[in-house]
Parts: sequence; structure tokens; C-alpha cells
Amino acid sequence: MKKSLNKLNAPKGLKVFSRREFIYLSSIAGAGLIAGCAPHPVTGRMELMLMSESQEIELDKQNSPHQISADYGSTQDRALNDYISYVGQNIARTTHRPQMPYSFHVLNAPYVNAYAFPGGTIGITRGILLDLDNEAELASLIGHEAGHVSARHTSQRMTRGLLAAVVLSGVSVVADSDLVAGLGGIGAGALLAGYSRNQEREADSLGLEYMASADYNPEGFIGLMSMLNEMSGKNESSMAVLFSTHPMSRERYQTAINEVRAKYEAQRQTKPIYKERYMDNTAALRRIAPAIKAMQDGDEEMMKQNPQKAREHYQNSLRSAPQDYAGNLKMAKCYLALKNNREALTYARNARSVYPQEPQARHVLGMANLQLKNYDRALAEFNDYEKVLPGNPNTTFFQGLTLEGMGKKEQAAQKYYDYLQVVNQGDYARHAHARLQEWGYI
Repeated sequence: MKKSLNKLNAPKGLKVFSRREFIYLSSIAGAGLIAGCAPHPVTGRMELMLMSESQEIELDKQNSPHQISADYGSTQDRALNDYISYVGQNIARTTHRPQMPYSFHVLNAPYVNAYAFPGGTIGITRGILLDLDNEAELASLIGHEAGHVSARHTSQRMTRGLLAAVVLSGVSVVADSDLVAGLGGIGAGALLAGYSRNQEREADSLGLEYMASADYNPEGFIGLMSMLNEMSGKNESSMAVLFSTHPMSRERYQTAINEVRAKYEAQRQTKPIYKERYMDNTAALRRIAPAIKAMQDGDEEMMKQNPQKAREHYQNSLRSAPQDYAGNLKMAKCYLALKNNREALTYARNARSVYPQEPQARHVLGMANLQLKNYDRALAEFNDYEKVLPGNPNTTFFQGLTLEGMGKKEQAAQKYYDYLQVVNQGDYARHAHARLQEWGYI
């Protein structure tokens, strides 16, 4: 007689969202769906919003830690992160929503990007910091991201029904190497999906207003827009995520320049850009710029599914910065792609020893041990990852796969069932469903 799924304990609550039910679950979690008109924080006009401010903050809390970890965690250079936070808080005080719990993170990821979650978590990668020239440009970048928070652009997308298509399409801010490592996307990418050109223009205008109100020279805003406009024509993979989520155009660039000239010309003549202060505070980062460039080159080859060439670039990166967490972990993922799991273990262990608080290395160690059929060790790593950063459904799947390898079908079936409550599409879901059928649970 076939077993019933009722014998398996269904989860009591979900902390992450399936790609299909992301909007629905996030909207009804806890207090239930809140739909109604509210004054827009910037314009003051009444506007239909599906999400309350508290829901924006809760979505942020649940999802931003996963994206930050996917971007190799916040930098261990505390002085750099403190400096970025100092500039960020100066900008936050000038916004239309200064009450939001803003936090600012320098991300170890080498690619060029910055993003904001709806509750005020703002991430800035090492890659884009290396392309900025002064603090006024940094303030402009942070101001732009804070503009998305102030204007509630994520809520607008949800309310207008645009996010559903994004979730179903599986858009997520992850690299091929993350997919190799079994991390995948967990829905956080949906919150960071592409803004419309109108939203980008609004964030530009707000960013300019905020940085000028914080007494920075608007020339920094022109410098930022010039840099982005120049980058947008290069079509390099290290910049692909930035322009997929923040569409750039010549028209957007010219609109921003015209606004500076029309409203802030006098301030351009008197206010500082703080170039020396920026250079002083980013000096340690700029010393490892060759390592970050080599990682970008390695990522380019990984995107082309050429891990052998990627390995050469990651080796160059580690020669320049042997203790870099992202460099070691990228090399580990590269060796996973090359099916050299023992070398993957070596570099993932290096990464964990360098940055023991950041959990992604544990997941990669679990993957390498799983491939080597070291099931006990793999399960321990996946369990440790889950303790530090709960809520990634891919971890649940690999716990199930490991338990299956150990011959523990009932425990594996429970994990597969739990996984399917959150994700019901893709190769992992097909495997989980097939095993539950084969074992007689469905």
C-alpha cells in the first residue's frame, strides 16, 4: 500500500518564497494582505499599494541576508564598511523616508553593481567602488539606491502586477558559479528585478536631490552618470547585472545632466567632492584591484562555461590576494565545475578559515563532500549552513539528496517534500517529485 504524504510533516510556516507564490506569500504573511491607498512618500499623491511599510521591512529582513551571502558577504575591511555607512547615513537623513532602517554593506563580489532592498538594505560591490573617483560620486550612487526605497519602487512593481512575471521567469542575481555550487536563487533576485526607465529617472532625480542636500558637489552626480553611460556600451559580463536591473540610456544620462545644470549650477561652484577622502578610505581596496579584475575575468570565462580558463584567472587573483574570501570560494566553485572535488574542498576550507562567519563556504563544502560521497560530512556542512542562514530551499534539497545517498529514505522524503512546498519547477523539483513517486509517497 502506498504511503500518504499526510505522514510527512508539512512545514508550519515559510520563511522564503516560491518563485510562483512569492508575491502572494509575502503579502499575506503574518497580518494578511493589506491593499489600499496610501500617500506616496515623495509626491504626496494617494497611490494604490499592496504592501505596507512593515511588510517592506519584513521582506527585506527575510531576503537581503541571502543576497548578501550570494555576493560573498559584507567586506571584512571594517574601516571601509564604516566609511560607506558614514556616507550612507548622511544621505539617509536627507531622504523622504529617514525612518527606514537603512543599512549599508560593501559586498565582496567583484562584479559592478549596487542595489537596494525595499526596507533600506543597500549593497555596493567592491567592483563598482573601484570605478568611482570621489565621495560625491559615492553619495550620488547611494542617493540613487535610496531613491528606489523612498519612492517605494518595489511596492509599485508588486501593485501593478509586474513582479509576478519576473518571479515566474526565474530572474535572480546569481552567477553561473553559484548554480554550479548548488546555491541558485531563492527569490531575493525578484526583489531586485529590473526597474522601469521612469523609475530609474525618478531615482536619479531623488539621488541628485539627496546628495545635494547632504552638501556634496553635484559634479559628483555628473561623474557617476558619465561613468555609467560609458560602461553601458561595453557589454562586459561584470557589468551585466547592473544594467539588467538599472537600465541605462543616453536619454536618461542627458536628463540627469540637464537637471544638474538647471537646479544646482551654483552648488557646483562651491561644494566639495572629497576626492582625497575617498581615495584614503578606499586605499586598501585599490591595492587589491588586480585581484578583483582577475576575478572578473574568471567570471567571464565561467559564464562562457570555460572553467579551465577561469581557473587561470582565479589563480592570478589569489596570487595578488591569497587570503581573499571571494577569490578562494570562486576557485572552489571552479574546481567543482571541473569535477575536481578534492581541490574544491581545499579552497572552500581556505575560504571558511578566512571568513568563518560567512556561510556560503559551508554550502560549497557540502557540495564537494556530496560529490565525493562523504555523506556524513556533507550533511554536517549543509546543516551548519542552515543554522547560520536558514531559509534557502536549495539547502533543503541537498540535505535530502545526501540523506538519499545514506539510504535514509524516510528522512530524505521529508526533505524532498519540504522542498516541493517552496519550489515546484526545475531539475531539483523533478528529482524530488520522482523520488517521492518511486518510494510510494505520491
